[in-house]
Parts: sequence; structure tokens; C-alpha cells
Amino acid sequence: MKEVKIGKVRFSEKHLGIIAGPCVIENRDHALKMAVEIKKIADKIDLPIIFKSSFDKANRTSIKSFRGPGIEKGMKILSDVKAETGLPVLTDIHAANQASIVAEVVDVLQIPAFLSRQTDILIAASETGKPVNVKKGQFLSPWDVKHIVHKIEETGYNNILLTDRGTQFGYNNLVADMRAIPLMKKFGYPVIFDATHSAQLPGGSGGHSSGMRDMIPTL
Repeated sequence: MKEVKIGKVRFSEKHLGIIAGPCVIENRDHALKMAVEIKKIADKIDLPIIFKSSFDKANRTSIKSFRGPGIEKGMKILSDVKAETGLPVLTDIHAANQASIVAEVVDVLQIPAFLSRQTDILIAASETGKPVNVKKGQFLSPWDVKHIVHKIEETGYNNILLTDRGTQFGYNNLVADMRAIPLMKKFGYPVIFDATHSAQLPGGSGGHSSGMRDMIPTL
């Protein structure tokens, strides 16, 4: 299996890397507070951490839901997080033209699960030269991830991370099918498990998603 290294954080068969942070950037103060506290925990137990937060949650259930500060303010905040903590940072993109802008600041570009089949976004992200973390769509089988991998590899790039964040199980429900992890590992790249989003209940509260947070420790 290929090893993917982001700063001091390594993802491989022998190394455990952690991605942690608030799902969305609420504001600068909150992001910095969270990053500082996360770094304290990581330093205390010698845990390699990448800070993650989104500048825009473009797939909210309701148009009235908070989406984030946007790309310009979001990049400034993530740049401040890097400067203040020294942590590598990760954020997701939602359109191909965002890739080059985001790559100027972050260490890892993430492709959201709902966009994991979008060829233009995958190619634009890989062409930045930054590591790319693709979250498997909840609607995709683990073996269909090979097509995602092949799209990126066709650009001549292979610094790829794959993430499982649950599988659609009927309406407004996800299950964590652990078989997906070894199946996705067969494509030769590190596989990450997103325990928090795997406990999500999409649209489970009508106008917004909910989840079973008590299940996260078990997952």
C-alpha cells in the first residue's frame, strides 16, 4: 500500500493518522480555539493530527441552514490556524474552479461524498499536486471506488486517500459496513474511516440532518 505523508502525519498500513476539527468553520475565534485544543490533545498523547473544517457546506438540507464563511474568509481563517498551531489543514471543495484557490492554503484537498463521481472536480484537485482525500459516496459500492481512483491516476497523480463515511440504508439512514475498508484498500491507497458522519441520519430532522452521536465511540 502506498504511504501518503502530509507534514509529519503519515497514512499507511503501519501508521495511524487522525483528521479532526469542526465540520464547518463557524468563525475565526471558534476555529482557532478548536485547533489549539486539538493540538494540545495530540501533543499530550503523541497523536499525528490534521485539522479539518469546511469553508462552505454546499449540500445543506435547507437553504436557510448556515453554510460557513465562504472561500475568501475561510482560506484566511485556515491560514491563521496553520500559522498559530503548525497543524496541517484539510478542507473540501465543491467546484473545479475552487481547487487552485484552496490549494494555495491547505495541505489536503477533500472531495465530498456527494461529489465523489464528479470527474472535473477530481481532476482539478489532483492537478494542484496536493494530496486528495475522496470520501466515498454513500450511494457507491466499495468496488466502484476503483473508477474514482482510475480517474485521478489518469492525471499521473497518485497521492490519494480514500474515506468511508457510511452507506445509505433506506431513507434517512446510514450504516457502517466495515467490509468496505478492506475492499477499498485493495486499490492500493490508505483508507480512512469517518466515524462521526457514519452515525449521521441524513435529513433525519426534517429541515436538517441529525445523527446517533452515542454510536460514535462504538464505531
